[in-house]
Amino acid sequence: YLLFHHCDVLSLLPCAGERLKGDEGREGEAEAFKEQGNAYYAKKDYNEAFNYYTKAIDTCPNNASYYGNRAATLMMLGRFREALEDAQQSVRLDDSFVRGHLREGKCHLSLGNAMAASRCFQRVLELDHKNTQAQQELKNATTVLEYEKIAEVDFEKRDFRKVVFCMDRALEFAPACHRFKILKAECLALLGRYPEAQSVASDILRMDSTNADALYVRGLCLYYEDCIEKAVQFFVQALRMAPDHEKACLACRNAKALKAKKEDGNKAFKKGNYKLAYELYTEALGIDPNNIKTNAKLYCNRGTVNSKLRKLEEAIDDCTNAVKLDDTYVKAYLRRAQCYMDTEQYEDAVRDYEKVYQTEKTKEHKQLLKNAQVELKKSKRKDYYKILGVNKNASEDEIKKAYRKRALMHHPDRHSGASAEVQKEEEKKFKEVGEAFTILSDPKKKARYDSGQDLEEDGLNMGEFDPNNIFKAFFSGPGGFSFEASGPGNFFFQFG
Repeated sequence: YLLFHHCDVLSLLPCAGERLKGDEGREGEAEAFKEQGNAYYAKKDYNEAFNYYTKAIDTCPNNASYYGNRAATLMMLGRFREALEDAQQSVRLDDSFVRGHLREGKCHLSLGNAMAASRCFQRVLELDHKNTQAQQELKNATTVLEYEKIAEVDFEKRDFRKVVFCMDRALEFAPACHRFKILKAECLALLGRYPEAQSVASDILRMDSTNADALYVRGLCLYYEDCIEKAVQFFVQALRMAPDHEKACLACRNAKALKAKKEDGNKAFKKGNYKLAYELYTEALGIDPNNIKTNAKLYCNRGTVNSKLRKLEEAIDDCTNAVKLDDTYVKAYLRRAQCYMDTEQYEDAVRDYEKVYQTEKTKEHKQLLKNAQVELKKSKRKDYYKILGVNKNASEDEIKKAYRKRALMHHPDRHSGASAEVQKEEEKKFKEVGEAFTILSDPKKKARYDSGQDLEEDGLNMGEFDPNNIFKAFFSGPGGFSFEASGPGNFFFQFG
């Protein structure tokens, strides 16, 4: 029974010839799959090529060239991480497989690992020292390493434009490197080029939604665009993915502190506690000098506080700092222009209102510009109110009293004993007092003067004006008056 059983088992096992025939069959089948894969690859139908190379590998898993071919296909599909695994498997199976080492090096380089790429290309040159592709790729890997070093130094120097340039060059050789893309995006954000930075970060997040660096850059863009609440959400998400992400941690802390200080400052301002509001805005400005847009708003807010405190020059300085940070900030130009108006710096006010009107052509801005232009024109004429020593709301009686006082003070007869220079100066002042009274005592002329109209265009030529006629008309009446000397340079008035 035992003998029979043993013979029976033996009869069930295939003979050596049959085993060999089976292996050959599988190899033939695998080769057929490979050939079909090659045909699809030649037609650039990489998805079908991938399917057939996979069938070849499944049929015969120890053939280096099948992994090498599938790696080449995955590279054409831009799936470099998977391609790298296949290329590495191909050289594990056959360390003398030159194309396998080349493809592994190419994958490393495309993914931004230039050091590993260099080692692969050097291995190719050990196997085939005349291999021109490996020689060129080794140079490319060295170039990428150089750009990385330069970018590292320039980032420390905060020369972000140079870093972007270096990363663009490096990405020509390493198009699938997330690290280079993230560094470029971060620098674009720091340069204020937010849409470009957002676009790069979003592309990475589409491929890898858990990429903490990309989440951090998205948050950074929002943070610098003064969307602080949304920014915090991205920083928190980045920290969930990578709890020790230093940059996300610092940015999150700064964002929360800025938001809190700014809101506290706004509350104090609304309550009319301007001194506290000033202190809170000042503290907020010290949190993050890189946050240009938020700091521009903080400077403008502090400028508003200073204008409420009647510290107009400080308010102007704050608004100037705001527009230096953001030269499109209309609110800061409007605030500064108002401060210029209040301090009678009309030329500066006109310049700011012109900038605002060019940016936003509204009726309101047009009127503000027109008002400033009128005040500028008025400022360049004689200030008749100042000459008489009255304010712009002076009554008719106040204007008459002021004229009487100033006309008597500057009358040439009163200064007849003075030097020729003093006489000339007093005569000029006497004439100006007469001019001022002529305009301000006539309601129509006063209205034209107040509205900034050119009085000479209205037919009033002050060059031909005789102040003595006004004086005589004003002081004529019963008794009149005369100047009498009571000693050198001293006079008194004698009225009849």
